[in-house]
Amino acid sequence: MKQNMLYLIIGALVVVIIALGIYVYREQTRPKGVELKIDDKGISIQQN
Repeated sequence: MKQNMLYLIIGALVVVIIALGIYVYREQTRPKGVELKIDDKGISIQQN
């Protein structure tokens, strides 16, 4: 029973590390500048 719990904790940590890596990668590769979005809600401008 204790060994199964250890595997669960290790698996959860691996998932968290992978998710954090994906988040950091997306933030680093996001283009810098101004983002202009036009949709059914109207026009929105964001500075990155």
